Amino acid sequence: MKPFRWSPHALKKLADREIPRAEAEQALASPEAVAPVHPTRRFFMRRYFDARFQQEMLVRALVEETAQELVVITVCITSKVDKYMEKGAT
Repeated sequence: MKPFRWSPHALKKLADREIPRAEAEQALASPEAVAPVHPTRRFFMRRYFDARFQQEMLVRALVEETAQELVVITVCITSKVDKYMEKGAT
């Protein structure tokens, strides 16, 4: 697999949204689902328990594939796990 590189925007969103980086990295390394968005972009998704919200959340990392690497464009979390996990994700 190609190496991952975090864009400055993605790193800022991790901090702004208080997303645990370890959870985002786990989603990249071992996603539960990968959903295509564009020929070169995919969402890597994984569930986790968020202690702050005391509930299951879904971390979603938008990744763009280049010839040399996989670039993390942005990252977000949502409580709408079923909504995103049921959409044609593989």
